[in-house]
Amino acid sequence: MRFNLYTDVKVFYKDTRDVLMRHEAQNLIPLGNIIIGNEGKDKAGWRDSAAWFMATVTNDSGILLTAIMTPPHNLTLYATNNKIRDDALKCLVEGLIAGDIIVPGVMTENSLAERFAGAWSAAAKTSYTIESKMRIYELFKVNPAIPLFGKMRLLEDKDLSFFPYWLEGFNADCFGDMPTPKPNLETYKYFVNKKKVYVLEHEGTEVSMAQKNREMQTVCGVSMVYTPPYFRGKGYASSVVAQLSRMILEQGFTKCVLYTDLANPVSNSIYQKIGYVPIGDSLTIKFGDADQYRRE
Repeated sequence: MRFNLYTDVKVFYKDTRDVLMRHEAQNLIPLGNIIIGNEGKDKAGWRDSAAWFMATVTNDSGILLTAIMTPPHNLTLYATNNKIRDDALKCLVEGLIAGDIIVPGVMTENSLAERFAGAWSAAAKTSYTIESKMRIYELFKVNPAIPLFGKMRLLEDKDLSFFPYWLEGFNADCFGDMPTPKPNLETYKYFVNKKKVYVLEHEGTEVSMAQKNREMQTVCGVSMVYTPPYFRGKGYASSVVAQLSRMILEQGFTKCVLYTDLANPVSNSIYQKIGYVPIGDSLTIKFGDADQYRRE
């Protein structure tokens, strides 16, 4: 059993891409990250691979476990073919501790997340709590019965008058952050320049948004779905997600993938009515104070 630490994202991409592609929809986040790193064009914020933790655990048969962490985000893991081995987890934990790697949390498939959390908390002498329970959905065809409102268009510079408040509202809903717009406008112009965020206009008013992200070989993600509180309950979120999903499929992708928080029954119901089908669950687990699990 070998722990392999990577410092070159291109080598990590070459070694792990085909393994992660075995469950493309499930691995949307780590796949998206290594594609960003391999291309090296976008180094804004966490996207600079120089700060990433990248590792695999292997034996003579190949990769057993893939791990990537893009600070400040949590560790993401994939057990090859979803076959979890405790000896591989033990090897990963030993490598993390030997390298004094701070692990704020882990986000991955339920069973793997729980087993890693048990191994990590015992070895690092820290506590852990389940922060959120997520469900992964995929869609092959949009339900034609979904009512469509208004016109969907790309986010533009003129939208910076409201987009910072929408983005921070989304972060507050999903992550519990304080919905306070940042003073640096470049934080928000990034999303305009990437041309991935779509705004739904209805009767001349912007009412909802969603983002197209993590374009894979056959899969494309849908994320950052947000409707301001005063526009909710009118079908706008359903409309923008349905329109964006249909556009993605028309562009040649075979399916769309999105994640939802199981604590929000409304969004889970909305996506299933559009045509999204659950394919698995994942957990986000947070660990105790980072200083507690540094080696003494």
